[in-house]
Amino acid sequence: MENRVEEVLRALEGEEFLVEPQRLRRLVEVLLRRQKDLVLFSENVKNEHNFSAIIRTCDAVGVLNVYYTYEGNKQKIYNEHITMGSHKWVFLHRVQSAVETLRRFKEKGFQVVATRLVGRSVHFREVDYTKPTVVVVGNELEGVSEEVAELADHNVVIPMYGMAQSLNVSVATAVILYEAERQRSAKGLYDRPQLSLEEIKRILRKWAYEDVILDRKR
Repeated sequence: MENRVEEVLRALEGEEFLVEPQRLRRLVEVLLRRQKDLVLFSENVKNEHNFSAIIRTCDAVGVLNVYYTYEGNKQKIYNEHITMGSHKWVFLHRVQSAVETLRRFKEKGFQVVATRLVGRSVHFREVDYTKPTVVVVGNELEGVSEEVAELADHNVVIPMYGMAQSLNVSVATAVILYEAERQRSAKGLYDRPQLSLEEIKRILRKWAYEDVILDRKR
């Protein structure tokens, strides 16, 4: 991986960035481990604390894109103090229809894994998360919708041995995503860059140039 980092840094020579060289190197290291084919979909999670914690976990396990539906009027449903800056390194995509968005992912070859207790639900560790995967988590009270559960390739459950019947949605997200991380790490997927050089350049243009300018104007 170190050789790949050096290769990307050489390819970036002549590009204009507004961060220190050490910061740029760190951003490159992160992008080389981003899992483009592991996506998180949040279906109407409303609590900003929960959504913020989900974003933070996504960044931690290398998820690049988070899609979400939100039935509310807020334009920003995360709290920057809770994300600890992670919202800067994950791309958030608000969509109108969970079903239509997930269908498009399936057309691209992704499996849809929804957290919902139904008759055909399986233990969350029985799923192969090394495949292109969209993990779907649902609203705090209602969970994943029936329409999404029917569309999903797998409905998964996390075993509960206490009196509580469910985990907080942000905790459940972390449990599942770290199982995905475990499987992908064991298969060496974090050592095989998924982003092309052009994709890396485009993202760095945002992270290390455009976003820096915006932050300075605040």
